[in-house]
Amino acid sequence: MVQEQQPATSKDEQIGYHKGAISTLLAERNELVRIVQITESFINAHVAELEKLGVKISREDQKFNEVKK
Repeated sequence: MVQEQQPATSKDEQIGYHKGAISTLLAERNELVRIVQITESFINAHVAELEKLGVKISREDQKFNEVKK
């Protein structure tokens, strides 16, 4: 089996690649955090409405439901 040698990428190209990857991943992480915050606000709104209706939802109940899924 003959292996073809691929041209080595320069240090500047490697740095650019890794910086680009970090930039993309940071943007993705920020979007995930935003989605989690929105979801948490919806959960809190529903818990508040249930409490207005006399249903008590404890944090332990919420944790159980999260694990159960």
